Amino acid sequence: MEILAFGVTADEEPLLERAFADRHEIRCLDVFLSEDTAPIAAGYEVVSSSVNADLGGRVLRILAAGGTKMIAQRSTGFNNIDLDEARRLGMTVSRVSSYSPYSVAEFAWTLAMAVNRRIVRASNRTRDFDFRLNGLMGRDMHGRTVGVLGTGRIGEAFTRIAHGFGMNLLGWDVARNEACLELGMKYVEKEELFASSDLISLHVPLLEATHHIVDAAALGLMRDDVILVNSSRGGLIDTDALVAELRAGRFTGVGLDVYEAEAGVFFTDKSLEAVEDDTLARLVTFPNVVVTSHQAYYTADAVGQIIEATVSNVADFLAGRRSENTLVPS
Repeated sequence: MEILAFGVTADEEPLLERAFADRHEIRCLDVFLSEDTAPIAAGYEVVSSSVNADLGGRVLRILAAGGTKMIAQRSTGFNNIDLDEARRLGMTVSRVSSYSPYSVAEFAWTLAMAVNRRIVRASNRTRDFDFRLNGLMGRDMHGRTVGVLGTGRIGEAFTRIAHGFGMNLLGWDVARNEACLELGMKYVEKEELFASSDLISLHVPLLEATHHIVDAAALGLMRDDVILVNSSRGGLIDTDALVAELRAGRFTGVGLDVYEAEAGVFFTDKSLEAVEDDTLARLVTFPNVVVTSHQAYYTADAVGQIIEATVSNVADFLAGRRSENTLVPS
């Protein structure tokens, strides 16, 4: 059987081909799955999608009409998939429920330290042989307070690094993580976490209950010199409200690996085009903001695990099995 994979990066393609070798043929495309590209999948029983794919009802109906019976999404998040429509169409849908939590946790810390120590500004200066220190002063993390919003596997990994820095640990989640408690984490209401933290990192999934969990009210509770990091999902933050706070001169720094309107923008080259998203255009102009393109997961370890899980998901589908990765069974 030949599998069609959308949204495959140049780094990912040889890993996918090697993983499926001796099992199935795989055709890799660098274009993202959307209403315009879905007709390409005609005749493919199994389609693999990336995190920014459009798998709404219209796209699913196009795929089903072309003979697609299974969607194997290569990501943990699945808010881009109309699961109800997939059930109605009788399609199997799977995801990758977990992969290396260290990839995202370590990258979240990379963003935090980049904005804290002004790494991007310093690098840009030294390229012009400007070696002054003015405006580059950061602060120690040791002894300060970190607020971890979401203490699952990734939040726990982030917390362990914070513990290594010697920070005071605050956490918020619907369920407490015993490993975080053993590290000395104090669980508090999210309002107290927002108000009391020097560094806040988001590690909750994007659900109806967490959409814009960091809204204007939450931002208003935060300290003027807070560092805010989001490496989870863009929709957790009300970006317009964040821009308003940044324009008012608040916050030491903001590190964003995700953006709520990133679909169709992230993972693409827009350098020669006019920027249509005024909010994103304004966001990247702030000197205390670092925006990256949803790359926190992008390590050889994590991508390898994602691909291994995808191979297993396809095997489960063909064998009529279910697993923890199965969102919609056939």
